[in-house]
Amino acid sequence: MDNADLERRARVELAAAYRVAALEGMDDGVFNHFSVAVPGQEGRFLLKPFGPLFEEATASGLIKVDLSGRIIEGEGVWEPTAFHIHARIHAAVPRAKCIMHSHAPYATAVSSLTDMRILPVNQSSMRFVQRTAYLEQYGGLVLDEREADQIVAAFQDKDVLMMANHGVMVIGPSVSHCLYDLHYLEVAARDQWNALAMNQPLRLVTDAVIDTTAGQMVEERRMAADIHLAAMMRKLDRENPGYRA
Repeated sequence: MDNADLERRARVELAAAYRVAALEGMDDGVFNHFSVAVPGQEGRFLLKPFGPLFEEATASGLIKVDLSGRIIEGEGVWEPTAFHIHARIHAAVPRAKCIMHSHAPYATAVSSLTDMRILPVNQSSMRFVQRTAYLEQYGGLVLDEREADQIVAAFQDKDVLMMANHGVMVIGPSVSHCLYDLHYLEVAARDQWNALAMNQPLRLVTDAVIDTTAGQMVEERRMAADIHLAAMMRKLDRENPGYRA
C-alpha cells in the first residue's frame, strides 16, 4: 500500500478504536483521547477533535496535527490535555506509533488505591505485571511540558501506564496493539477489583510463573491484536456502523 492507503487504514482503525472503547464503557463524555502517527509523515498524528463523542468518531472527522499544535487537515480543535500528552510522547518515544488514554472505570478505580499496582491475581494481569509503569503522584491536568515529561519518562522502558487518581495510558506500534492492551488492562483491573471486594486473602501467582506467562502473553499479543481489532470492527458494523465514513 502507498502512504495514502496506509493513512486511510490508520484513520479507519483509529475511528473504530474510539467507537469500540465507547461500546465497552471506556469513554468519558467528550474527554479522553487516542492518536496514531500518520504513515509517511513524520511528526504528524491523527486525533479526534474536541467535541464529538467516542461513539461518533469517523475516519474523515479526525484531525491531523503536527508537533507544534498546528492543524494540518480537518475541522475542529484539539483538547489541550490531548495535545500536550500526545505531541510529547510522539516526539520523544519513537516506538509509540499509537497512544490511547482512558478513564476506564475499573482501571481508574485501581489507580485511586494506595497500592495501585496491577497484581498477579488473574491470567489477564499476566499481560501487564512486568510491562506497567506507575505515575504515583497526581499533579492536575496535563497542560504543560512538566507534567507531560513525567509521562514520557515513564514510557522509556514500559508501554502501559497507571496514572494515580486519574486513569490509564497505553502505547504501541499500532492501533490494534493498543486497543488489545486497553481492553485486557480493564479486564485485569475489573477482576482485581472484584477479588479485593471479597475481603479475602489474594492468591498471588508466583514470580517464576509470572516470568514464564508474561513472555507467553507478549507472543499472544503479537498473534492476536489484529484479529481482536478485526473482530471488534465486525461488532461495530453490526451495532454502531459509520466509523469508516
